[in-house]
Amino acid sequence: METRWVGPDGYEITGAVLGGRQVLRLRRHGEIVADCRSVDEVRCFVDLADLCEVVTLPVGGRPRLRHPMAR
Repeated sequence: METRWVGPDGYEITGAVLGGRQVLRLRRHGEIVADCRSVDEVRCFVDLADLCEVVTLPVGGRPRLRHPMAR
């Protein structure tokens, strides 16, 4: 599962590999803005406090609990 963060003004951050090295790929409205080698580099573009992690829930959601008296 890919970890992804989104922020205001269309910013999105995902992990990527560039030249065999992991980077944080910063996009804005789908266009690549920068491949950052550190969180400090990301901070130059967006306030880290404004980022929210996107969590993908499993298909089907949570299992339902069965009532003990149900048949």
